[in-house]
Amino acid sequence: MPTNPDVLIVGAGPAGLAAAITLKRLGHAVTVVDREPELGGVPRLCDHPGFGILDLQRALSGPAYARHYVRAAERAGVDLRPAVTVTHWAGPTRLAYTSPAGLGELEAPVVLLATGCRERPRAARLVPGYRPQGVFTTGSLQRFVFEQHLPVGRRAVVVGAEIVSLSAIMTLAHAKITVARMVTEHARHQVYLPYLPMKWYLMDLTRRIPISPRTRVSRLLGLKRLKGVELANIDTGATEVVDCDAVIFTGDWIPEHDLARSAGLALDAGTLGPAADAAYRTSAPGVFAAGNLLHGAETAEVSALEGRQAGRSIAAYLRAGARGWPEGRLPIQVAAPVEWVYPNHLTAVDARLPFGHFKFRSLAFTRHARLAVTQGDRVLHTQTYGELRPNASQPLSAGWLAQVDLSGPPLRLAPAA
Repeated sequence: MPTNPDVLIVGAGPAGLAAAITLKRLGHAVTVVDREPELGGVPRLCDHPGFGILDLQRALSGPAYARHYVRAAERAGVDLRPAVTVTHWAGPTRLAYTSPAGLGELEAPVVLLATGCRERPRAARLVPGYRPQGVFTTGSLQRFVFEQHLPVGRRAVVVGAEIVSLSAIMTLAHAKITVARMVTEHARHQVYLPYLPMKWYLMDLTRRIPISPRTRVSRLLGLKRLKGVELANIDTGATEVVDCDAVIFTGDWIPEHDLARSAGLALDAGTLGPAADAAYRTSAPGVFAAGNLLHGAETAEVSALEGRQAGRSIAAYLRAGARGWPEGRLPIQVAAPVEWVYPNHLTAVDARLPFGHFKFRSLAFTRHARLAVTQGDRVLHTQTYGELRPNASQPLSAGWLAQVDLSGPPLRLAPAA
């Protein structure tokens, strides 16, 4: 196994593994570490269909999708190290770790952070009540059902109505648990179903589940075991109690940015992940970031495609050396209803934009939205959307980039005046 790789990747999910495979095929020595004892990231816990259409052009289950990338990395000769937890930075691109074999350090000219994101649990959402059994996020639910094969309950409430909420519903269906209600603080669900086979399957699965819009969980009921949830209408304040012995908090993502923060990387105010440019470069020379660490949360396939692009960008940087790292970075700021935009920084040596355009998300449903990109008093671009919806990424044209003054004031994406 190489002790001095060209690239050290933290995170063996779709983004990290796809980047490693790309880099190895381009002739670079790569080491991938992950704190989990089994590699493959979140998809290995999602034992339902819906993975692989965009990047692999075939439909797979989550575990099969994870196995594909792990085996491809093994065949490529990537140095894979599971059960390795990075504890801190020992230098600009040197990381200290702990593992079953003991403590150690790894160093490489380039570090790629691909640590993903997580859902905010009940405590972070400030939901009052005791701490009874039966309270989950989608991730912990899938661990209980698919990894540990433990009982969850008989009747559940799902908090959230986006695409990951459907993953929770499919997991509950696998465990033969009734879904009593879906709850969302938005005006309606935010589900988009791009794949027709999944669309019909999920329509049949969810058609009997009532959805409560503009509603939040105001209290958990039960001392040792969950007995129900109190729901409050955001507009009227009216409350009702739904009997259940499990509640699943879905979505509401936050990047796993502990390593990024401890490295002193600049964080983007919208995504809460590392501020990064179109080539996945962060604010620290030699440190890249990719996947859902940059923007929780896109699908596994989008993360894998970003990993491939990050791998090519890293290879270009290794060829160019220090001159391949930009000296100045121009931030792109946002204003409501825009939640975040990616890339969120521009540099003079940017590669082509990922997927050929910017992408952004909205905080709320907004009809007939007209957004403008401005720099100081100059309007560089306007674009109109029939509807923006939360938890779904939208494209923003990049045709205005030639007008940007990289030495000028920050850019801004906001509603047009």
